[in-house]
Amino acid sequence: MKKKIILAALAITVLGVFGYYYAWYGGARNVSSEEAVFTVSSKKIIDEFDSDIEKSNTKYLEKAIAIEGIVSEMSPKQIIIDNIIVCDLKESDPSIKKGQSLTLKGRVVGYDDLMGELKLDQCSVVNND
Repeated sequence: MKKKIILAALAITVLGVFGYYYAWYGGARNVSSEEAVFTVSSKKIIDEFDSDIEKSNTKYLEKAIAIEGIVSEMSPKQIIIDNIIVCDLKESDPSIKKGQSLTLKGRVVGYDDLMGELKLDQCSVVNND
C-alpha cells in the first residue's frame, strides 16, 4: 500500500512538472516562424483589454501577434513598448534603440490589469524603422 502511494505521488509530481513547463513555455512553438494573426498598435490592444478583458483574452491569448509602437525601455532580453507592452525577446538585438518605432511579433501570454500591461514572450523584430 505504501509503495502505491509513493508511486502515485511521484507520478503526480512528474505530470505537474511537465504541465508547468508546457504552460509556461507554450510547448515547442516557434512564434518567429508563425504568421501573425493580428497586427495592432499598442494603444489599440490595450484599449481592447481595458474595455473587455474576457473578450480580449479569447481573441489574443496564446496567439502570435505583431505590435507596433515606440521603444520606451529596454534591456538585452526585454523591450517595453509605449510603457505598456512588455516583450520578452527570443534573442537579444543590439540594433534596437530607446525611442525607436518598431513592430515586434510575439505570443500573448497575459494582461496585468492592475499594472495595465500586456505581456508577450518569444518576441522578435518584424519591422525596424
